[in-house]
Amino acid sequence: MSSRVLTYFLTLFATSCVLGVRGSAHTNNWAVIVDTSRYWFNYRHIANALSIYRSVKRLGIPDSHIILMLADDMACNPRNPHPGTVYPSAGARLNVYGDDIEVDYRGYEVTVENFIRVLTGRVSKDTPRSKRLLSDERSNILVYMTGHGGDGFLKFQDQEEITSPELADAFGQMWQRKRYNEIFFMIDTCQAISLAYLFYSPNIFAAASSSVGEDSLSHDPDSEIGVFVVDRWTYYTLQFLEKVTPTSKATVGELFRSYDARLVRSTPRFRTDLFKRDLNKVLITDFFGSVRNIQLSSEAPVNVSAKSNARPNDNADSPLSDLEWTLSESLDNTFATDEKRQNWTTPPLIPFLASCVIVLLTFLFSNR
Repeated sequence: MSSRVLTYFLTLFATSCVLGVRGSAHTNNWAVIVDTSRYWFNYRHIANALSIYRSVKRLGIPDSHIILMLADDMACNPRNPHPGTVYPSAGARLNVYGDDIEVDYRGYEVTVENFIRVLTGRVSKDTPRSKRLLSDERSNILVYMTGHGGDGFLKFQDQEEITSPELADAFGQMWQRKRYNEIFFMIDTCQAISLAYLFYSPNIFAAASSSVGEDSLSHDPDSEIGVFVVDRWTYYTLQFLEKVTPTSKATVGELFRSYDARLVRSTPRFRTDLFKRDLNKVLITDFFGSVRNIQLSSEAPVNVSAKSNARPNDNADSPLSDLEWTLSESLDNTFATDEKRQNWTTPPLIPFLASCVIVLLTFLFSNR
């Protein structure tokens, strides 16, 4: 009799371990930020993408976990009166280009094929690590896209387009290949919500700048630059994000309620039926911030001096250069993600104890 009880509880414990792993929160964050437009008159689309890029970096996602795709370089455009800068508002108040930007795909590298390959992980063997989305089944991913679009498509550089079935199938492959835990899809374009209509994979929710039949309008014309510098929906998204801190309790539901159709001048739309969590309880930092795991290791520390030839900005006059390089290497190693690594957590205590009571009562009543 006692052996049967023991078998019950061992089986229950093993099941609880598995459920604890699958039901636990995400362990890492990634962002894929895409501008699909080139040419100076599309300055605002570059500013849109860089506004989101600045926000996720400020809230803790490192460049090693960001895939940034820019179809053009407005900061270095000869028409730019402020070289090396991009401003998403008239009056040059906030430079979203920054001093340490890392563009992973630029110019003609920004194609539909490369975008889908990044999402699905089907990149060539010689693709550098910085151009790979090394996510896993415990990754929360922010996917932001901006450019010219229409009903069911988004243009890439006026040469090709990605359609809503192609985007839906890309996310479907990601789910099948265990490349994400949850996805927050954001898009700023005309008739934006149409790109999310055909999604079918679980744990995805979408926010779009406009309804079908509506244009996504620009904001803030700058007389010095000569073009509009940002789109309205992204402008008000940035206003909300600027108030968020890494420890903030602001939620996605609050972000959605912050949009005013009278100010955006289009109807922001959302799709949430594939997402199982209450968006009023989903923190903004679950997608715009970063979860950083600390792993203890008994291995000997890396000899940083042996890599001195590869160190950028090597300055013999600076006593802190070795320390800065060591910290940089340590952070890169901490943030690196191995696709085959499994993250195990302890079983949740309360569900386990409750399950034990249920099984015990079932066993006792079945033997009366």
